[in-house]
Amino acid sequence: MTLKDGKTGMTLRVDSIGESGLKERLMTMGMLPGTKIKVLRSAPLGDPIAIGLRSYNLAIRRKDAEQIQVTAI
Repeated sequence: MTLKDGKTGMTLRVDSIGESGLKERLMTMGMLPGTKIKVLRSAPLGDPIAIGLRSYNLAIRRKDAEQIQVTAI
């Protein structure tokens, strides 16, 4: 399952991040394998998605969310 498939309110665990231009930036912001994230909401047209990660909120585009493999907790 990818982060793109997550629904509002779901708690997820990051399994892996696919190769993309954003991978290094996400990892330096704390999105590492094993990190718990929560899907907070998505914009009216579905893009971007707001997630809670560690002690902050992050908005991520659906295209980038497709590269993040997660497991529901």
